[in-house]
Amino acid sequence: MRPTHICLAVLVAAIWGVNFVVIEIGLDHFPPLLFSALRFLVAALPAVFFVGRPKVAWKWLIGVGLSLGVAKFGLLFIGMDAGMPAGLSSLVLQVQAVFTALIAFAVLGEVPTRIRVVGMAVALTGIGVAAVDEGASGPLTAFGLTVAAAAAWGVSNVLTRKAAPPDALNFMVWVSTVPVLPLLALSLLFEGPSRDLDALGSLDWQGVAAVVCVAWVATVFGFGTWGYLLRRYPASTVAPFTLLVPVFGMSSSALFLGEPVSGLQLCAAALLVGGVALTSFARPPKPPAYAAPLTPAASKEPATPV
Repeated sequence: MRPTHICLAVLVAAIWGVNFVVIEIGLDHFPPLLFSALRFLVAALPAVFFVGRPKVAWKWLIGVGLSLGVAKFGLLFIGMDAGMPAGLSSLVLQVQAVFTALIAFAVLGEVPTRIRVVGMAVALTGIGVAAVDEGASGPLTAFGLTVAAAAAWGVSNVLTRKAAPPDALNFMVWVSTVPVLPLLALSLLFEGPSRDLDALGSLDWQGVAAVVCVAWVATVFGFGTWGYLLRRYPASTVAPFTLLVPVFGMSSSALFLGEPVSGLQLCAAALLVGGVALTSFARPPKPPAYAAPLTPAASKEPATPV
C-alpha cells in the first residue's frame, strides 16, 4: 500500500475506535434507541440525494439495515447504556469475525479451515476471560447484549457478502435509510415519548456533535474511505487494519473517560485480537479442481468494522 493509503487506513481505524467514546458521550444525552435512530437519520440525509440510486437489490438493503442498524447498533447502544464500558465494547465486538465464520458455514456452506477453527477457539477464550473480568466489576447483562450485537453484525456481514455491493459508500448510505423508522418506533415503545421529547428538548452542542460525529465521520467518511481502499487493494491487505480498532477504542476510553484497563482485559484483548486475526486472515481452502472459481465479489472477506 502507498504510505498515504496506509495513513488513511490507520485514520479510519482510529476514528472507529474513538467513536466508542463519542457513543458514550451521546448516551449521556439521548436514550439508546433514539440515539441510534438519529445516527442513521443524519447519515442518510442529505447524503442519499447525492450518492445515486441503490446499486443492489432492496432485499439486501433491508436485510443489512435491520441486522446492522436495528439489531447490532440497537443492542450495542442499549448494552453501553446499561453499563458496558466503551473500551471493552470496542474489543468484544471484534468477535463478530467468529460469528461471521459460523454463520457463513451454516448458511453458505463455507467449511472453515483448521487454523480458522483454532482462531475461533482462541477468540472465544478471550471472550470468556473478558466475561469473567466484567462479571467481577460490571453487569453481565450489558456484556451479553454486546456479544449479541456482535452476532447481529455477523449476520449483516454474510448478507453484505451475498449483496456484493460495488460501491461501499452508496450501499452504506442507502442501508442507513432502513433502520430509522424501526428504531424510532422501538424507542417510542420501550423508551417512551416523554423521555424522547425531553432528550430532544434539552439538546445542546455536545449532543449535536455526538450525533454528527457518529453519523458523518464514523459512518459516511469512515465507510466511504474504507470502501475506497477496498476498491484499490485486496481485502486481505486492508482488513488487518481493523485490529487497530480495539487498540484505539480501549486507549481513548482510558484517556478520555478514565476507564481502567485491568490485567484480565489485556489478556482478553491479546486472545481475542489474535483469534480474530487467525479467523479473518487465514487462507481459505482451495476449491476442488472441478469446482467453478469464485467471482471476486463472492470470494472477498467482509472487512468492515464499526
